[in-house]
Amino acid sequence: MNNRELPTNTILIVDDESDTINVLLDALAQAHFTTYVALDGESALQQLAETALAPDLILLDVMMPGIDGFETCRRLKANAATRDIPVLFMTALTDMVNKINGFAVGGVDYITKPFQIEEVLARVQAHLTIRRQQREIEAQREQLRELNAHKDKFFSILAHDLKNPVMGFLSMEHILENFDDLAPEQRVAVTTQFRDSARNLFALIENLMTWSQMQQDMLVCYPQEVPFMAFVDRNFKLLTPTAAQKQLQLQHRIQDDLLVIGDVMMIDTVVRNLLTNAIKFTRPGGVITMSASCDARLATVAVTDTGIGIPAEKLPDLFRIDVKYQRDGTADEKGTGLGLILCKEFVERNGGKIWVESEVGRGTTFYFTLPARLAAEQAHA
Repeated sequence: MNNRELPTNTILIVDDESDTINVLLDALAQAHFTTYVALDGESALQQLAETALAPDLILLDVMMPGIDGFETCRRLKANAATRDIPVLFMTALTDMVNKINGFAVGGVDYITKPFQIEEVLARVQAHLTIRRQQREIEAQREQLRELNAHKDKFFSILAHDLKNPVMGFLSMEHILENFDDLAPEQRVAVTTQFRDSARNLFALIENLMTWSQMQQDMLVCYPQEVPFMAFVDRNFKLLTPTAAQKQLQLQHRIQDDLLVIGDVMMIDTVVRNLLTNAIKFTRPGGVITMSASCDARLATVAVTDTGIGIPAEKLPDLFRIDVKYQRDGTADEKGTGLGLILCKEFVERNGGKIWVESEVGRGTTFYFTLPARLAAEQAHA
């Protein structure tokens, strides 16, 4: 038996009767199963232990030389690698005691010899279906366990992030009581700090509400064909004053005829978040460029900055909800920690993907894709 990965619907026959084996091999081959044979229980256990054989189901005779089928099944169920494989006993022993023994050691069904091959195939198919459903349920349980663990970590991070601006408001209580006694420049500093904390708290709550709606499937995606320049124009107008305050240059290399297909609100949020991040982490005098290419019905959009960059070991954590990677901007701007998570969810909801490349000290580029076409293509169609 070769040590190799086996296809699905693989059955191991454990029996010492050549006639029985030949009948089963012919019938199972016609039903498109891959079959393997062991002539006794010890050989079956050895094959399973020493090779890559991982059958989806075992047809196991009870009366065999050496250890019988009951003991073979008992050992299979004691081994973590084989305990979940369904075992169907094949036997001429039809009394109730033997049937109870078979179920007691872990068998899932009995096939009485001499058997009808139609019955064998029906029972095999039934238990393979049950096994497949069990695997799917276990995979779903694992996904739920992982998701719950991520959310627990996320809520822990969120509680910390909510605490900071609230504590900032509380710390201002004493200052506000004596506000009239402050010098003009002190009043400006206090009101600026108050405004920034309020904006940060509002942005955090707004992003949290959006993320919560996504998790509950309350945000419906309405894809439509839109000129990508509409998103560029709107967000450049919105963010140019902020960029100008940091002496940053916003520029784009987007074709006027690039049409993307997606939900307007979601794509707009992605563009705004990525541009805002670029502004936040670029020093005065830097340049932020938005560009796009369109190939094979897919647009690849890039937001590139000449900013401070991101350490390579932190890149895998940027889109993870259970890992906190948050830092102040080059002008001490605060972040919510949710912006990139929303970008990932929105891009994927619209049939695209998002990724990042960065080099510390040289800058960062965020890429995302969307279904798209060039308007010129329709004119030529």
